[in-house]
Amino acid sequence: MSSIWHHRPNIDVINNSINQGTICEQLGIVVTEVGDDFIKGTMPADARTFQPFGVVHGGANVVLAESLGSIAGAHIVDISQVKCLGQEVSATHLRPVSSGLVTGIARPIHLGRRSQVWEIRLENDQGKLTCISKLTLAIVPH
Repeated sequence: MSSIWHHRPNIDVINNSINQGTICEQLGIVVTEVGDDFIKGTMPADARTFQPFGVVHGGANVVLAESLGSIAGAHIVDISQVKCLGQEVSATHLRPVSSGLVTGIARPIHLGRRSQVWEIRLENDQGKLTCISKLTLAIVPH
């Protein structure tokens, strides 16, 4: 399999530079792995991400999903020519998470010249699917 990346994501640059001062830093989201056709990251299930019932807030799941998909999308294109902007995101929450880490894996469904569609699967520490999200990115010239 060939790689999908225009420029391969650098985990250290993403975590220690690009995501500094963003919602990713606030929620503890970190990129942990890059494969030929995916990007993986984690988010803690803790007070930063909980809703009042002590489980991860659906909105926090969406932030993790959109962050992973957007980071991946930006590495598919030539960012000197275009930018990727979130156009639509949806999430189906399947199982609550009350501790540990939520792990997300973003994989492309469609990589076009004007749009990208990503599927992001979120799992708990036991590897059980907790949320499935779809993200559409618009590819816009500078």
